[in-house]
Amino acid sequence: MYEWFFDSFSWMQLLVLAFSAVLIGINKTGMPGIGTLPVVMLMATFEPRLSTGLQLMMLGAADVIAVTYYRRHANWRIVGRLLPWALAGIALGVLVLRGLDSGMLRPVIGWVIIGMAALNFLRGRYLKSADNLPDHWAFSAFFGLLAGLTTQVANAAGPVMAIYLLSMRLSKKEYMGSCAWYFLILNWLKIPIFVFEGRITFSAFKADLAMLPLLLIGGALGILFINKINQKVFETIIQVLIVATALYLIVFP
Repeated sequence: MYEWFFDSFSWMQLLVLAFSAVLIGINKTGMPGIGTLPVVMLMATFEPRLSTGLQLMMLGAADVIAVTYYRRHANWRIVGRLLPWALAGIALGVLVLRGLDSGMLRPVIGWVIIGMAALNFLRGRYLKSADNLPDHWAFSAFFGLLAGLTTQVANAAGPVMAIYLLSMRLSKKEYMGSCAWYFLILNWLKIPIFVFEGRITFSAFKADLAMLPLLLIGGALGILFINKINQKVFETIIQVLIVATALYLIVFP
């Protein structure tokens, strides 16, 4: 049985995959922003293209867990605004990957994320006249395109989505519900693209199938976390993780 699931995996790769599964479960149900850690761990342990495929399948499974729990909490007005632009961003990401090394794009994405995080911070603290900015169609278009591009290139749309949703001043559960449905739709649409590009293999599929119990454990831990944490602390943690993610993209392209 072990050989069928993990025939070509070393023990180190198996341990990293298992820990990443728990982190992805936590990320999807209770601590958005820590999704960068599995990206780093998987890319350091597996071949880059395979690492993104392994991660995407676990993300898709964890999205189902998150939607099951938060299915009634999504703000569909916000999700609906973003989705058309995000789909265009995914198409742009497909073209970018054909003509440009994703490593060249990652620092640019990192600086854009830092710039947007700074703008959101200043808007909340000092720019009261900009409170109507999130309702402008161009605001949704920019973040939708960037989220679609980053999710296709590196499964790194979490910080982009976090900045956008923080600007909407949602409650914890409305934030998580909107994230859950948004990423469920995008990630499951990306799976056929990743298969076509060779980033998802049958060997990777078998290994991820064995990770389902660990994704469920991570999902339960995330739900426990979010039910205990204060709203303000929740938002602060997300902001810190956004900056940490951006710095990682800049320093380790």
